[in-house]
Amino acid sequence: MHKELVIATQNQGKAQELQHLLAPIGYQVLSLRDIGLGEVEVEETATTFEGNALLKAKAYGEKSGKLTLADDSGLVVDALGGAPGIYSARYGGPSLDDAGRRQLLLENMRGVPTPKRSARFVAALVCYDPLTAATSTLIETCEGSIAHQEADGGYGFGYDAIFLPEDHQQTFAQLSPAVKNRISHRGKAVERLRQL
Repeated sequence: MHKELVIATQNQGKAQELQHLLAPIGYQVLSLRDIGLGEVEVEETATTFEGNALLKAKAYGEKSGKLTLADDSGLVVDALGGAPGIYSARYGGPSLDDAGRRQLLLENMRGVPTPKRSARFVAALVCYDPLTAATSTLIETCEGSIAHQEADGGYGFGYDAIFLPEDHQQTFAQLSPAVKNRISHRGKAVERLRQL
């Protein structure tokens, strides 16, 4: 019998990526929609990725009574003083979608030369067991840089079409999911989780 693991995110791209990454570990991976919590929002009031992931893991874990995995992740751009950071999903305000946020970031990076376009994706995963109140926290990064223009290969979501991972000439959106999952912040964090 499979154990159940709830993925605590409203972001469907992130949920699908986590379901794919977690498939080999023998858990039945459930989305918030699967357990009737698809409309429940948790306010992200912490000032760090791990703090927000913990808020979500505990809130959805307590509501569901099931082992819960929450991810808080984002893009940290050095030339923008670390922005968008923990506000990656809300960068530019509620009127912007993913494409609008990418365009805003590229506009804010206009004139920044290639050597100063360093950036990294950060992922904080928190696994919370409501039966024991035990938590496990994993933080991983993927170093890279911001492209001068969007390059969408049809994969990925969010900022993937403008992020060039270190030692690669293609954006996350151009790399195959298998390659991205091997080198990405989330992929590395899930691999450590699987080992635990």
